[in-house]
Amino acid sequence: MNYLAIDTCTNNLTLVLSVEGKLYTVHDTECGAKHSVTLMPCVEKLLQQANTDLSKMDFIACVVGAGSFTGIRIGVSTVKALCFAYNKPCLSVTSFDTLAYNEKTGKVLAVIDAKHDGYYVCGYQDQKVILPPSYVNGKDLNQLEKEYLLVASQNIDGRNVKIVSLLQGLIRATEQKQKEITNDLDSLIPLYVRKSQAEEGR
Repeated sequence: MNYLAIDTCTNNLTLVLSVEGKLYTVHDTECGAKHSVTLMPCVEKLLQQANTDLSKMDFIACVVGAGSFTGIRIGVSTVKALCFAYNKPCLSVTSFDTLAYNEKTGKVLAVIDAKHDGYYVCGYQDQKVILPPSYVNGKDLNQLEKEYLLVASQNIDGRNVKIVSLLQGLIRATEQKQKEITNDLDSLIPLYVRKSQAEEGR
């Protein structure tokens, strides 16, 4: 299937365009907080490289979180707009999927550093969620580390973590979750594991 997949949840910008089985990708590790400026130009660049356009896509995928509150909103709103404009179905992928789907089998804990001794986690058994997305502290993570293989996109506090590829994880998750493609754009909603600092301070 032809698809476009977008991940704006971290300081990276990750895009995958699949056309007739050939992949065109962007993995900008220095995007920072510039997703709103760089996202669509990068999409257009990929479409030009593949000599195609969005009308040829079978669906558009979006990583819905956890991650940067602003980044998540940019990705979700962009994909919803594109799906509406081109009458395409959508697919929700989580940030945890992009980590965990690098491992085909076993008990895997996808870990995202939320800073200040906090972590976003989600547990998988053979790529199926067995521990829903949660926010845990360092003590909780110590216990989970005894049960799971920890995977992350970067080192976390010197822990025994396997570093995996967000790009490869996005490709694998998008291609393996295609049974979840839907025309219901209202189902494409941000995954916020906890409130933002601004909301918690109210």
